Order: sequence, then C-alpha cells, then structure tokens
Amino acid sequence: MSESGSMGQVLVMYYSRSGNTKKLAEEIAKGVREVKEVKCLLKSTSKVTKDDFLNSDGIIAGSPVYFGTMAAEMKEIFDKFVGIRRHMEDKIGAAFATSADPSGGKETTIFSIIQAMLIYGMIVVGDPLDATGHYGVSCIGAPDKQTAVNAQKMGKRVALLVKRLKG
Repeated sequence: MSESGSMGQVLVMYYSRSGNTKKLAEEIAKGVREVKEVKCLLKSTSKVTKDDFLNSDGIIAGSPVYFGTMAAEMKEIFDKFVGIRRHMEDKIGAAFATSADPSGGKETTIFSIIQAMLIYGMIVVGDPLDATGHYGVSCIGAPDKQTAVNAQKMGKRVALLVKRLKG
C-alpha cells in the first residue's frame, strides 16, 4: 500500500462528442470511488497519458458507437500505447458504450474495446450479475436511473477486483 493508503488506481477513460458517454463514465467513476482504497482517474481520451495507463491497475474504457465499433479517438489510445503492452498484462479491463439507436451496435462497440484489452493482456470483466451480467454497461442516449445504478456497480466491481489483486 502506498503512503496515501491507495491499493491501486482505476482509469475511467471515454470519448464523448455529445456528452452522453461522458455522463455514463461519470456514473462508473462514482462506483469506483465507493471503494475508498482505490483511486479513480476520470479522463477523456484527449487527456489520457501513457503514465495514466502504466499507473492504473484497472481501465474502464467507453465510446459511443461509430459504425459498430469504438470511436477513432479511443482506438488511437490503444494504438498509441502499444509499446507498453507488456506492462499492461493482468490489469483489469472493462468496457462501456452509448448509442443513438436501440440496435445501434453497442455490443459490437464494447467487443471492439474488449478485443484491444485482450491483446494488451488484460483480465476483462463485464458488469456484475446484480447489474445486467453482460459484456459491459450501455445505454441509448444519456444514462437513465437504472443504467446509472448498473454503471456504478460495474465501476465498483472493477475497483474491488483491483483491490483484491493488489492486496
């Protein structure tokens, strides 16, 4: 444990053009922050650094659906940091997505993020069974009340796993 009492850090990173994905990221961050010993770093893709990746024990990444996959701005992060891939092994990863349409490709977008995390050697988890128990949290437009609750549960799950792995 570090001097600050931290047992790890979770990076919640997102790309958001309209603000809906940012809102979902903020709900996920609330869940991470429920685990007091784990630090939460909430950042848009334009602000994420290589050190954020290296110093995080968990990464939760989210994107709006762009042609059924993650936004180019999110993909750029995974492409740009490929050189530190060997340092990312066994960190916890999770994904989330937003769309404008009910069948707008949220699951394929989540899978595109999960694929990148698997290639980075990360341990990927979905949202917990007491949320939806699926690939990750997602919504149409801005998160409603139930989606916000599920997002917080996913953030908390990742933070608890980080704490367990670091402990």
